[in-house]
Order: sequence, then C-alpha cells, then structure tokens
Amino acid sequence: MLQVSNLHKSYAGNEVLKGVEFEVRKGQVKAVLGPSGSGKSTMLRLMALLEPADGGSIRLRGETIGTTVRNGRTVHLPERALARQRQDIGMVFQRFNLFPHLDACRNVMLGLTSVQRISHREARERAMEMLGRVGLDHRAGHYPSELSGGQQQRVAIARALVLNPDVMLFDEPTSALDPELVGEVLEVMEKLAADGMTMIVVTHEVRFASRVADEVTLFDGGVIVEQAAPEEFFNNPRHERTRKFLSHVH
Repeated sequence: MLQVSNLHKSYAGNEVLKGVEFEVRKGQVKAVLGPSGSGKSTMLRLMALLEPADGGSIRLRGETIGTTVRNGRTVHLPERALARQRQDIGMVFQRFNLFPHLDACRNVMLGLTSVQRISHREARERAMEMLGRVGLDHRAGHYPSELSGGQQQRVAIARALVLNPDVMLFDEPTSALDPELVGEVLEVMEKLAADGMTMIVVTHEVRFASRVADEVTLFDGGVIVEQAAPEEFFNNPRHERTRKFLSHVH
C-alpha cells in the first residue's frame, strides 16, 4: 500500500533519515517504536507529503507520489498536485490542531468543503457519520475548548478519516493526553484496525503495539534496527539495541 525506498532527510547538516526502507501492506497495522529524535516523526511527515525528502522515493499503491521525473531529473511536485495526493493519506498528530472557532462537526467538514468542494449538506452528513464512528456524534456542536483532550484527538481522527484515505498515519496520538484519556483514543484505533484500515502508528504504547500491530519496528539514529511480528519483537528480539530499548520501556 505504502512504500518508501532509500529515504533521506537532513536538517541543517544533521542527517535524520539515512536511507530508510519501509513499507506497509494493505490492511496491515505497523507500530513504530524508538527513542525521541530517532527519525520516526520525520518519516511520517515525509510519507504524508508535509515535507520534501532529500532523496529516495515514496510510492502509494505502486505509484510514486511527491515527485516526478522531468528531463531525466527527479523534481518535487507543485503544491496543488501535492494537495490532491495528500487526500489519500490521513495524518493524526500529537497535538490535535483543531480550529478553536469551529465546532467538532465543522472541524471534520472542513476538508470536504474546502478540498473536495462537496456540498455543505453532504459534508455535514459525512462528518456526522465519522463522528459517530469515533463515538462523538453527540458532541458534534461542541467547540474544542468544551471537549477533553481525548475527545479532541478523536475529532482529529474523524477529520482524517472523512476524506476516506488509503492509509492512516498516527504520530504519537496519545502523548499529549492525560493518562486516563489514553484508553478512549486507543480504543478507536483498535476498532479501525479491526475494520481493516492500513495504519502506521508511531507510539510509546507498548501494550497497544503488542496487542494490535501486525509488525513492530524499532527506529534509532535514522535507521531501522529491527522489524518483526509482535511476539518475536517483544519476547525474542535479535538485536542488542532492541533489547536495551525494551528494558527501559517495559
């Protein structure tokens, strides 16, 4: 479904991604673990076409996205083309990034009316359907300031889902939440996984990764250290770096 090959990214001379090879199959849930600063979030941002890669390629359903070849050279696509491609990749951030002057329903509707240009009536119907999917249709008229952190994050998930993406990317979706609110967000994500949604989840929630993911990946220093099924990853890791990391998070 989504594949990156030889992905590179640097900031001010600091190489954050060092030729990463990564893919997720249709319907697969892949959890990505690793210490802060290891390149996990950068990889997601490049996959979501929020930033350009310095090198390598990103393919969605077998088609290259984000770049094209002109006169034998790889060039980045213009913003208009990127905006169309982004609709196929949903992204949920650590912070909810909801518009404070819009209620929950209108936050979810916005992508439909401003990007897909569908009617207000249809957009509202689809937004309410997605809010129902995350258990918040009864809070549709509430503003972000009237919602808990967990509810705001669930609205953010509904906002990404409403565009019917092929794959969902989650960047530490529970890290900004109070501990008692984490469960309600993870429950929504588990339901998405059970429904067959293709998902890449950067997380520190080890229990979620072991229970829901089809494959777990350890990132460190801009490279992938280890990838394995959850049982093997957590119970019989091959690399010393993985064992050391797990000793801390457990």
